[in-house]
Amino acid sequence: MRYGWNSTAYQILNPGIEHWFSDNPPGVVGYVRRDGYLLAAGAPVCSAEHLGAIAALFERFAAGRRLRVCYVCAAERLRSALPGHSFIAAGAEPVWEPHEWPGILASRASLRAQLNRARNKTVAISEVPPTEAAADPEFRRVLGEWLACRGLPPLHFMVEPDVLRGVITDRVVFAARRAGKLVAYLVASPASARNGYLIEELARSPAAPNGTSELLIDAAMRRFAADGRTYLTMGLVALSGDALNRNPTWLRALMFWARAHANRFYNFQGLEAFRAKMRPASWETIYFISNEKRFSPFALYAIGGAFSRISPLRAIAIGVVHGARLEIQRLKRRAGDH
Repeated sequence: MRYGWNSTAYQILNPGIEHWFSDNPPGVVGYVRRDGYLLAAGAPVCSAEHLGAIAALFERFAAGRRLRVCYVCAAERLRSALPGHSFIAAGAEPVWEPHEWPGILASRASLRAQLNRARNKTVAISEVPPTEAAADPEFRRVLGEWLACRGLPPLHFMVEPDVLRGVITDRVVFAARRAGKLVAYLVASPASARNGYLIEELARSPAAPNGTSELLIDAAMRRFAADGRTYLTMGLVALSGDALNRNPTWLRALMFWARAHANRFYNFQGLEAFRAKMRPASWETIYFISNEKRFSPFALYAIGGAFSRISPLRAIAIGVVHGARLEIQRLKRRAGDH
């Protein structure tokens, strides 16, 4: 809580993440082991002046185990502190200043309309103590319904869906209910050294009316503005941002293909459009940073395995099969219409 500057800082307390500690200088790194790498969840949690020293100590720890290191979803601050490391841009994350939210609403009629749709459907938002949310089976029901709608197996590591099973002491939870029934919820995690929060999860039941997600975000923005918070992000939008053009040629080609053809498996473009319509104050580039002279495809493979918890090739195969089923269903519906 003292040194948590990266938006990912609190995520190292999620299930499945190991921890390495330094006493002098003080710091901690959350990581997972995968395919010859220690994959750090974001940047080391430490003071800015000690980032390089903590990274060097952690990498010495990894080298003693014949493992390489890659910092996954780290910001520019760490990239600048590690000039001898290779890196790629993974995308960008939008950043807001919560006190600007009323002005954003005033300028966006479509956003106000979404909020009104949910209110007209009697959706009510309330803040819930995180311990109460973690113990409430209704939250697990909504999470299960949300994951079932996504079709593909849930991801883990830094997008762990079951965040309420981790450390929840400092998290903020908002619930959306309609006629007394939970239909969606939002979990925000602190980036306390930056005086703000990451909206880590927004789970939505199919029964939630249009505008419910926006209504939850509105409640979070207003709460954080009232508390004097000056930073809020909704996390990484993969494959977005101008910095992608700085990546190696092979990776730019892969990312271009993914953005063009993988949208049916993971809605990159829809996610970016949803966040962009809320007029963030800025977009910050997010990196994968490796202690190698050149960023290796093997590091990317290890990262894919950490998120999927299975072989990335198997994960791609599952996605292709799922996409083929959707395409067959679409063609059947079209044939039935004719």
